[in-house]
Amino acid sequence: MNERTFMDELCLQASRLGPCGISPKAPGTVGSAAAVLFAPLFFLPLSFGWRAVVLALLFILGSMAVTRAETLLGKKDPGEIVIDELLGMWLTMLPFADLGWGWMLAAFALFRFFDILKPYPIRNAEHWLPAGWGVMIDDAIAGVYAMLSLWALRLFMM
Repeated sequence: MNERTFMDELCLQASRLGPCGISPKAPGTVGSAAAVLFAPLFFLPLSFGWRAVVLALLFILGSMAVTRAETLLGKKDPGEIVIDELLGMWLTMLPFADLGWGWMLAAFALFRFFDILKPYPIRNAEHWLPAGWGVMIDDAIAGVYAMLSLWALRLFMM
């Protein structure tokens, strides 16, 4: 029996966003909600350029963590992996520095809509890249769809 290393545990915890991924009900929604709650503290205060850097690092490091977590868990894209929801949610909010809670709730609803419905090419995107990279890319695309929808909604409502 192989014991898990510190890096293995770190990959699992990061991939699960701590306790979010082990939620007994709707871990993806819980992970998305955590991303919304933490955005005003750790993401939205940054300049656009730094937000883009954070997202690039989140994609790269998250993909690596998810790749290891899938191996440790013995499953492809298990429901407990929710770091991809963090990427998608924060990508949804990328261009908006001034989101109030109402707009963040709209961002949450739009992202969850696209992440669950998976319109073209989101459903196929997971197969474009191997392992954790594929897990992360489909939520990134859902985040782009949600971002564009949020931008259009804000344009219409303002």
